[in-house]
Amino acid sequence: MFIQTEPTPNPATLKFLPGRPVLEKGVAEFVDAEAARVSPLASRIFAVEGVSGVYLGADFVSVTKRDGVEWHELKPAVLGAIMEHYLSGDPVLAEGVEAEVEDTGSDDPVVAQIKELIETRVRPAVARDGGDIVFRGFDRGVVYLQMRGACSGCPSSTMTLKAGIENLLRYYVPDVIEVRAVG
Repeated sequence: MFIQTEPTPNPATLKFLPGRPVLEKGVAEFVDAEAARVSPLASRIFAVEGVSGVYLGADFVSVTKRDGVEWHELKPAVLGAIMEHYLSGDPVLAEGVEAEVEDTGSDDPVVAQIKELIETRVRPAVARDGGDIVFRGFDRGVVYLQMRGACSGCPSSTMTLKAGIENLLRYYVPDVIEVRAVG
C-alpha cells in the first residue's frame, strides 16, 4: 500500500491520501482521542503522540499536529497508523456511526443558491487542500461558514473567506453582503 502525502496551506496540517476511499459519503472530524473512539482509523491516528486533530474526507485524511511537534518526527508514525488500519480490515467508522452529511436543501431560494455554490464551487477547492467548509446560516446579508479540517486555524483561511468565497457569493447572489467564519 502506498500512501501519498500533500502539504496544506495550514502548516500544522498534512493531507494523507491512502489511494482508496476513506468515507463513501459525508465527512467526519475529530478534535480529540475521546471523540475519535467511534472511528477505528481516527483512534489509531490519535494514538500517535503529537496528533491534535483528524479530519476524514472522501479520499483523504487530514491530520493536525500539536505545536512544538515537527512533521518529520510525526509523519512516519501517522503513515504507519493509516497503513495498519487498512491492513486490519476494520471499518473507518464503527458500526451504527454515520459520517456527517450536510443538508443541502432549503425552502429559501437565496439559501439554496448559496448552498449550491458552496457545494459545487467551494467545497471541491478546499477539499484539495485537505479541508472542508460548512454552511451554518444566512442572516441579513451575512453568510456564516465553518472552516474544518486543514482549513480550521489555517493562517490563510481569512483570505480564502474574504477574497475568494465572499467575492464569489457576492457576484452570483446579490443578497450576500459579507461572509463570516464561525467556530
